Amino acid sequence: MASTPNFKRTKFACYASCFNMSSISSLPPLLFVTFRSLYGISYTLLGTLVLTNFCTQLLIDLIFSLFSKKFNVRVILKIMPLITSLGMIIYALIPTFFPNIAYIGLLIGTVIFSVSAGLSEVLLSPTIAAIPSKNPQRDMSLLHSLYAFGVFTVVIVSTVFLNLFSGENWAYLALFFAVLPIFAFVLFMCSPIPDVSHENGGISVERTKKRTIGFALCTVCIFFGGCAEIAMTNWISSYMETALHIDKTLGDVLGMAGFAILLWIGRFSYAKFGKNISKVLLIGMLGATVCYLTAGLSPNAVLAFIACILTGLFTAMLWPGTLIFMEEKLPNAGVAAYALMAAGGDLGASLAPQLLGVITDQVAASKFAQELGKTLGYSAEQIGLKAGMLVSALFPLLGVFVVIALIRHFKKDTPNENGLPDSKIS
Repeated sequence: MASTPNFKRTKFACYASCFNMSSISSLPPLLFVTFRSLYGISYTLLGTLVLTNFCTQLLIDLIFSLFSKKFNVRVILKIMPLITSLGMIIYALIPTFFPNIAYIGLLIGTVIFSVSAGLSEVLLSPTIAAIPSKNPQRDMSLLHSLYAFGVFTVVIVSTVFLNLFSGENWAYLALFFAVLPIFAFVLFMCSPIPDVSHENGGISVERTKKRTIGFALCTVCIFFGGCAEIAMTNWISSYMETALHIDKTLGDVLGMAGFAILLWIGRFSYAKFGKNISKVLLIGMLGATVCYLTAGLSPNAVLAFIACILTGLFTAMLWPGTLIFMEEKLPNAGVAAYALMAAGGDLGASLAPQLLGVITDQVAASKFAQELGKTLGYSAEQIGLKAGMLVSALFPLLGVFVVIALIRHFKKDTPNENGLPDSKIS
């Protein structure tokens, strides 16, 4: 009789990959000011790098949702960390050696490591879900908690490095983060990979109307969860510096890093003690709504500062929690289902920060903002940022109704104390 494979190293490889993925999303924004001063790259082109990152990930999500059976998951999972390293190396070296085409190097590097990020979103969660475990929810939450801890680590390491060695040496920082994925590659190469289901790949092949509606609701839920989390992640530094007049270095460390550590605490706490994921999702959406409203409306800078950071705690489980909910209610969903879920989250992560920026610019340029700013003692730009925060509160607020719809949708199939669905009991 064949022995059961030991997937301990496989879990560590997945955890390491998720940790490394944090550098892909959080390092570039920390270097934008440096890129502008060294290479004269405009804010528009820098913003295009962010859009390229998320659009590339979204494209990978959609490709896997449609053609998941065409890919060898085991092979892709193993080489995925090398793709991260390659992208980060190109990102660092082309601008260093060819400053005249610095932006092209940054763009090529961004596309390559964004492919790896998209693959990570598509493959890591179903791989963890496929590993036999006494507490699969804990494993899934722990996986995503390491991403949050990775963001915290990147912010602290980058802030210290840039203050000690100046922005001119930024390439060494990028190369440092290019080396880390090699550890995950080695672990994957010497670890067994579980069978990841390709069945029930997408909405079009769901066998029942209930599963189709449930999966669609989960996709909408992770969309709003991605909106709520990433809008604050992308704007917290600028909001604290411009709207709250907090020093940039202090704002990055206390703001962005504080947000990240609370994001990690929320996910790690659920991994250790969590249960009843539907209630956690509901509380998270409600709490995030209150935080955005407080950040946008409060005249007290300290209170607004606390609200921005606390958003990390309330949004912590919105993305991974929706995946946990889906796996619990719609088991064996398959790689393509996770790919579509990732696409929903990435779509929210792409649209929400962009919308916040558009609202900020439009309101700041209006006569209304100038007049209101004079009355309240704010600049028009501060009024614009606060308006952006208020509009962003709509994402988790709408998410509240989606979570309620999810709970009601699956409630009649929840087993009661007699082991039968409530719908079967008169």
